[in-house]
Formats: sequence, C-alpha cells, structure tokens
Amino acid sequence: MDQSLSVAHSEPGQSEPGQPPTDSAKKRRHLWIWAVVLLLFALLFVWVYTQHSGSTDAAAGHGPGAKGGQVPITTATASKGDIGVYLDAIGTVTPLYTDTITAQVTGVITVVHYREGQIVRKGSPLIDIDSRTYEAQLAQAQGSLDRDRSLLAQAQMDLKRYQTAWAKNAIPRQTLEDQEKLVIQDQGTVKNDEATVRYDQIEVSYCHIKSPIDGRVGLRLVDPGNLVTANSTTALAVVTKVQPITVVFTLAEDNLPQVLEQMRHQKALPVEAWDRTKTQLLAKGKLLTVDNQIDTTTGTVKLRAEFDNKNGELFANQFVNARLLVKTLQDKTLLPSSAIQHNGSTDFVYLIQGNKAVIRTVKTGVSDRGYTVVAGIQLGDVVANSSFEKLVNGSNVYQSKVKIPSTSDDAAGEAAP
Repeated sequence: MDQSLSVAHSEPGQSEPGQPPTDSAKKRRHLWIWAVVLLLFALLFVWVYTQHSGSTDAAAGHGPGAKGGQVPITTATASKGDIGVYLDAIGTVTPLYTDTITAQVTGVITVVHYREGQIVRKGSPLIDIDSRTYEAQLAQAQGSLDRDRSLLAQAQMDLKRYQTAWAKNAIPRQTLEDQEKLVIQDQGTVKNDEATVRYDQIEVSYCHIKSPIDGRVGLRLVDPGNLVTANSTTALAVVTKVQPITVVFTLAEDNLPQVLEQMRHQKALPVEAWDRTKTQLLAKGKLLTVDNQIDTTTGTVKLRAEFDNKNGELFANQFVNARLLVKTLQDKTLLPSSAIQHNGSTDFVYLIQGNKAVIRTVKTGVSDRGYTVVAGIQLGDVVANSSFEKLVNGSNVYQSKVKIPSTSDDAAGEAAP
C-alpha cells in the first residue's frame, strides 16, 4: 500500500531525495538563469534610454538648464553705424634715417660724450679724437697763408708804383708786365694756402664727431683710448631717427587700385600699428607713400606709413601688424560677430520673435572690432547671442540677465531670469 502511494505522487523527471538531478531539472534551472540575465539586460536598456532622453530634453531646452521648457539666452540688437574697411598687412618699423658713424681721421679716442640709448639732437657731441697733430698742421698752413698774403700785398703795391712810373714813361713796358704777372702768381699762391687751411680745418673738425641728425644713439661701440683709423669700416656710433618713424608693410597687388584711388583724391589714409598678437594698439599714423614697382616674385607692393612716435611706442626693426583704413562705410546695419552662425557657406542668426527663436538667413559683409555688416534683418531686430548649442528653429526662449554684484554680494556674475 505504501509503495503504491509513493509511486502515484512521484512526477516524471523528478529525482528522489538523495539522488542526482535528472536532465529535465537541469534544463529548467538553465532557463531560470537565462531569464534573470535577460531581465538584467532589459533593465540596463531602460536605464540607458532614460538617460539619453533626459540629455536630449536638456539640449532642446527641457532639461535642468531651461525654465518651463524655455532656453535661457542673451540677446543683441541690430544697430546702425559706421564701420571701416581695413587692409591688414605685416610690417617692420623702419627709421627715416639711420646713420652709422665711422672715423675720417686717424687718432686715439679721448672722450665718448654720449650715453647708451641717449636721445641726441643734431650737432650734439658724440666722440672726440686726439686733434693735436691736425691742429699743428692747421697752424702751419695758416702761417704759410699769412706769409703769402703779405707777399701778395707787397707785389700789389709795387704794381701800383710801376703803373704810375709807366704813365710817366719812367720804366719800360716789360717791367710793368712782369710785375702784373708776379701779382697773379702771388694770388694763386694765396688761394692754394687758403684751400690748405680749409682742408686742415675740416681735418680738425673730424676729430670732434657730432650727431648729424636728431635721434637715439645705440650701444657704445668704442672706449676712450681706442685707436681708430681713417676710412675704417668699424662703426664708432649708430644714430637712428625715431621721431617721426615709419612702418614699411606690403599689400597684395589686387588691393593696390583701391588704395591709389583714395590717394588720387589727396586723402591721408589712416594706418594703425598693432603688436604681434593683434591685441594692443601701439600707434596711429598715416600713409606716406607707395613704392614705384610691384615685386614680381611675391605679387606685392611696399607701402610706407609715418608715425609721430612721441612716446617711443615703436622701436626700430620692430615687427608690427599694420592696418590700413581704405574707406569708411556709413549707416550700415551692424550686429556683433558672435551672434552670426555659419553653416557651410550660409550665414544665419536666431531672430527672436516673441518668445521663440527663428532661423533667419543673412548676408554678411565687412567685419571690424567684433561687429559685422549684415543684410537680411531690420534695424532694431533682436537676435540670440548665446546658447546656440541648445537652439533649434522655433525653440522657446527667455532672456537671461546678468546680476551686477554689489559689495554685500557673496557671489558674482549670477544669471537670473
């Protein structure tokens, strides 16, 4: 009886307690394991999809950075104004004059008058060379001149007496003529002596070197006690004229006609000199002249601009970025360049209409100092100037305002709706 009941309650595929599991039990266990794995994969997929949807909503203006589904933006208003048409070029600061002074006489340097980097005027003493030898030669020449002038004066007095005697037929004609020729000889001797004196005076003046121009002296190249020789290539001092100073720059030959057109109307074209990084304006000047030929190897032409350089902003051989103002466009519609977006060759802005941002295609023109000439919008139109990564055509927007901190504020620069 007990055996029959035990057999009746046993199920196929189940093993008795204490016996190893059958094949069907193993299969059911494997199914449960795969079901758990699939459930985990499903939960992971749902979590990833939720995160992706949340980031998409935030980018579209429905995330934490939005207010009621609106994108916070700053705006800019189209205004009317003037803007300059500039030609940019690379230039080099070039002095009007650069004088390299060398010795014209041989001698020992006795005094160096200038200081390194000193601003000197024309005629300021720079260097003295021992002049005693040349002064002695000058004194000798002046002595010869005085002697020969006396001989000339004596010959002229004798000539007058001979002329008087000839008038009275007291002397023969030949004696008078000989005296006349003697006077001419003495006059030639005096002229020769005068030339010698002038030459020796120049030699003495070469011993006292003075600045030939107004300018700045460079580093000291010689010292007292140095021996210098005449016609040597060794420089004693270098003086450069720094006020005014010029900048030589090059422009492409294609830009030359519009420059020449303005110069024909006798307009002084303004030129700006900026530093190497184009962040600091160094000086303002005007275009002086254009070279007389185009460089065929580069297709460029040289131009020279002049600057007052009163405060010494420009330095000889300094590299600068030159900006030549060709003309000024007046009464143009302007927008900040940062508000204009680009899609390939198409330019567009997000025009704010009510509380929506609508894409408006525009045509851009000249840009200068962060502003660009635009066509396709009206004066007074408001456009978006930030949050472009969150904007699409028709996005709901609201204008954010920057809070100006006071002395009691703990934080600065907070954005508030």
